[in-house]
Amino acid sequence: MPEVAPRPPIASLGWAATVGSLVMYFSFIDQIVRNLHGEKGSMILPAATCLCCALWVSYGWVRGLRDWPIVLANIPGVVLGGITFATAL
Repeated sequence: MPEVAPRPPIASLGWAATVGSLVMYFSFIDQIVRNLHGEKGSMILPAATCLCCALWVSYGWVRGLRDWPIVLANIPGVVLGGITFATAL
């Protein structure tokens, strides 16, 4: 069986940050449920999250080799930030 080269620490850090971002973005689900039950929240945070994550997805996508941790970590922020913003209207 061939030996597998160890991953550089920066790659592990990138994937750990991806997991952290996913946990943060999925916390928007609670606010979405509250919004749908009539407890309206602020629209500023979800709008800013959606815009910022869209910029990071764009950045990760256009990089030479595509930076998958950045792209994958920010797609849920675009989707859930947008849904949270829409339900807060």
